[in-house]
Amino acid sequence: DVMSDKRQRARVQGSWAKQLPKHSGPTGTVPNNQQPKSVNPALASWGFGPQKTPKTFEFHQPTKPIRDVPPEKVIEQAGDHEISHGPSGVSRLQLLPAFLHPENADWMFSKLLAELPWSQKTNYRQGEAYEEPRLTCWYGELPYTYARSTMAANTQWHPLLLTLREAVEQVSGCSFNSLLCNLYRDGHDSIGWHSDDEASLGDKPTIASLSLGDTRVFSLRKQPPPEENGDYTYVERIRVPLHHGTLLLMAGATQDDWQV
Repeated sequence: DVMSDKRQRARVQGSWAKQLPKHSGPTGTVPNNQQPKSVNPALASWGFGPQKTPKTFEFHQPTKPIRDVPPEKVIEQAGDHEISHGPSGVSRLQLLPAFLHPENADWMFSKLLAELPWSQKTNYRQGEAYEEPRLTCWYGELPYTYARSTMAANTQWHPLLLTLREAVEQVSGCSFNSLLCNLYRDGHDSIGWHSDDEASLGDKPTIASLSLGDTRVFSLRKQPPPEENGDYTYVERIRVPLHHGTLLLMAGATQDDWQV
């Protein structure tokens, strides 16, 4: 019947199949000399009006190879981890989950939270000012500039910070001359992707990160090769859960080859 034929043609057009054979007779169609001058576009798209001859679909192989996004690696085991080898050198992480005893971590966190001069820094992006989504304070003999905003030199180290610095130096075998304290007040505070590669920190600096308070996920992503044109889709990624009292050391080429 006519309605059955219309439904069949609508289904075939919607599935991008091959061309329909031409009908020899007028069954289920309207002769050309009786087609209305104006056809509703919505009706025409479902086969109720003058129809354009459908084109055959042709499959073309993609010009670029299909790649899988590499799975994210999780590091939770204490110890040394070589995360990459490249022209810049070897990138290494050292994870010490129980660097501070939980009771010591508790009172140290409370003391630093109450006594450090926390403030919200104003940064600039493309000429627009914005407030960092966290609180910070800086200690060091030199000013510290990032995101086109400078934190003044501050040599008045809190006594507890000096104690912690000495403990980190003993376990790492490195000397540290500056400290940026970050306070993440809730789950909405954050820090953007970056590398600690400022000239004032020297070549291939060792960065120590001591975490107090709630567990937070520390993420790293590898810098993409030049041919990726800054696309991070297919780079290696690492996730490190940092619990209360955990120390993480980043050394070697980590600041050259990775972002955190």
